[in-house]
Amino acid sequence: MTTAAQRNAMGVYGEDLAARHLVADGMVVLDRNWRCPEGELDLVLRDGPVVVVCEVKTRRDAAFGSPLEAVTGAKLCRLRRLAARWLREHQVSATEVRIDLVGIDLSLPVAERLDHVRGVG
Repeated sequence: MTTAAQRNAMGVYGEDLAARHLVADGMVVLDRNWRCPEGELDLVLRDGPVVVVCEVKTRRDAAFGSPLEAVTGAKLCRLRRLAARWLREHQVSATEVRIDLVGIDLSLPVAERLDHVRGVG
């Protein structure tokens, strides 16, 4: 059984791995773990002129499906609302906002753990 502390540590590890991967791809991190009463954004980045909101899901195995299967349509709607609020509160003007997903599967070899899907919502 996984404790809350273990789940939190696993989530932090996944977000760190995702951030390093996205920065290596040329993106710039603008914010991490931004919270408001409606929810949280894991990563907010800039990819050239595009603001990217990235949801990171980390799983230790496939018992509950792949990490990316955990992102539902309702979650994507919430991410869109949160992205709009983040832009307003930070007074950032963006002509394009993209939602990306990063899934981390800890049961796979290190080179295969990360799955980055661009522009899902």
